Amino acid sequence: MAVIYPDYVARFYDIIYASVRSVDRAYYLRKIAGCKGPVLEVGVGTGRFFLEALHAGADIYGIDPNESMLRVLQQQLTARQQHRVSLQSAETLSLPVKFDLIIAPFRVFSHLITIDRQLTALERIHQHLNENGSFIFDLFVPNLKMLADGLHEHMDYEGEYEPGHMLRRITSAHADLMNQINHVTMRYEWDENGTRQKHEWHFDMRYFFRWEIEHLIARSPLTLETIFGDYGENPLTDASNDFVVMCRKK
Repeated sequence: MAVIYPDYVARFYDIIYASVRSVDRAYYLRKIAGCKGPVLEVGVGTGRFFLEALHAGADIYGIDPNESMLRVLQQQLTARQQHRVSLQSAETLSLPVKFDLIIAPFRVFSHLITIDRQLTALERIHQHLNENGSFIFDLFVPNLKMLADGLHEHMDYEGEYEPGHMLRRITSAHADLMNQINHVTMRYEWDENGTRQKHEWHFDMRYFFRWEIEHLIARSPLTLETIFGDYGENPLTDASNDFVVMCRKK
């Protein structure tokens, strides 16, 4: 079952992530720009990469399992562009196009909790790649201390979503260490029509270790090329925060 993004999460998504998440932007846009054929973004969301790439001339498509996120994106597309995005998950991916590049940015793969779901997604992605096509996705490198201690009421965003109207996001998380699942709670608080709105969103994310990723790809039809430790494509080290996974259809 896909993680459901409530309407208020979709509403504020671009505002929050324009502030707290930029480390991957140039990397994925460069990969898209360097691709001569069609590109697919899995987990396209509100179009954080998609819109800029499309406006730059990329032949890009996107899928997402969340209607709330796609509504935000579709409002920014012309009638002739609407066919480029569709309500689908990686596990049910079915498009009449094959791609030279498929990307799944910003931990999309962590929403696939079970091994069966992960392998199904990899098989579907393989089916939709052209020969020698690439699949790039990223995951966070587990912070063992944070997994053990948990995260308690951390305010990771505070700012105005409109002039004079404040928005805050407070995040908590605790890990199921045996099953490698982070149970995450995000509390959204914002001022609107003279009242304070508060809503909590609960969801789970799988975390992965390096050799687990390698074995998972080995079980799939894809070929693992390398795992980088950051978006500069530097090697993995003890200081790495990200797994940037490069696969190919051969």
